[in-house]
Amino acid sequence: MDVIGYRQRGDAPVRRPAEFTPDLLEKIEWRRRAADEPFHGVAASDGIRPGLFPLRETGLDVDGIRQAALDYLAALEPGQLAEGRFPMDDVTWRHWANGVRYFLRHGLCLEDLDQRQRDKALALVRTSLSAYGYTQIIDLMNLNLTMGELRGEEHLLNEWLYWFSIYGSPESGQPWGWQLDGHHICVNAVIVGDQMTLTPTFLGAEPTVAEGGRYAGTAAFRREEAVAARLFTSLTAEQRKSAVFADDLPPELFVGAFRDNFELNYTGLPLGELTEPQRLIATDLLGLYVGRAREDHARVRMEEVLAHETETHFAWAGDPDGVFYYRLHSPVILIEFEHMAGVMFDNDYPTRRHIHTVVRTPNAGDYGIDLLRQHHERFHFEKEST
Repeated sequence: MDVIGYRQRGDAPVRRPAEFTPDLLEKIEWRRRAADEPFHGVAASDGIRPGLFPLRETGLDVDGIRQAALDYLAALEPGQLAEGRFPMDDVTWRHWANGVRYFLRHGLCLEDLDQRQRDKALALVRTSLSAYGYTQIIDLMNLNLTMGELRGEEHLLNEWLYWFSIYGSPESGQPWGWQLDGHHICVNAVIVGDQMTLTPTFLGAEPTVAEGGRYAGTAAFRREEAVAARLFTSLTAEQRKSAVFADDLPPELFVGAFRDNFELNYTGLPLGELTEPQRLIATDLLGLYVGRAREDHARVRMEEVLAHETETHFAWAGDPDGVFYYRLHSPVILIEFEHMAGVMFDNDYPTRRHIHTVVRTPNAGDYGIDLLRQHHERFHFEKEST
């Protein structure tokens, strides 16, 4: 596993001297080109389906989230503010990546903040998420240190090597957001009015259990693993024929980093064909991902997701008693889970010790793009017309 010392902005020191080989430079440029493509959003081959995310008032309180952002910004020095804030339409939204490498990172590294500033950043994350969602993030950060301990590379893999960015102006009441980005954790939160979008969100872990070290006993994704296996094993032979789309696991997630415009058609078993007990399991599985958001926002989001329940497909590959991949895909949500080949454990076959997950909002919902478009059309047009 190679770690490249590269910081996109500012004069912060690199973590390790970079060796920019032609192959590496091409990989960096490929990512830049992908992020620079006009955003359309993940969609099926028939194109973007409009009208799925109306700009509306939910009645939910976002003042606490906004205040947490203001508290964080107030704790920063002028130079840090220049390094850690971006316009709402900045392309760095789309530079998130789950790998260890540091190229294309932006914002402020939590490791470089003092304890008070770091606490303020985490307070914003905690206020935006449910207790379950926030605990999951912290567990994954801690497991990153576990990997560092196992490799003897704690200076390169630890719980604070994550980059935090603020977008827009929470001071003004206009749309704004935050991003937490680093190895196995990439969360994008956008606030438009009182609506919150929490995608793309990539979460992963290797190892998935800390068997020793500072955070011994920490475990990740056990429920996401167990509930999905329970759903698959509940299926009849006929239902499994519809659900299983491949004999082998795919080489990687379909809609991971730098795949904002990926074309992915529906496949698998429609949830409308489930029995009532199976449907309850599927709803529980959806809730594990939707429920990462703070409870009131998760409730509104779950209503949106379940409104398209009959259009939601459950796709599967692998062995429920071994390693597997699954996907839940509808017009308004796209979830992927996969057991991965090893990096820490240096094996080229999937195991339960390495897991990747991603959640997307298809049809231009990621990064709140469709909400932002409607906001601009409604409020900026009104201003220009008066």
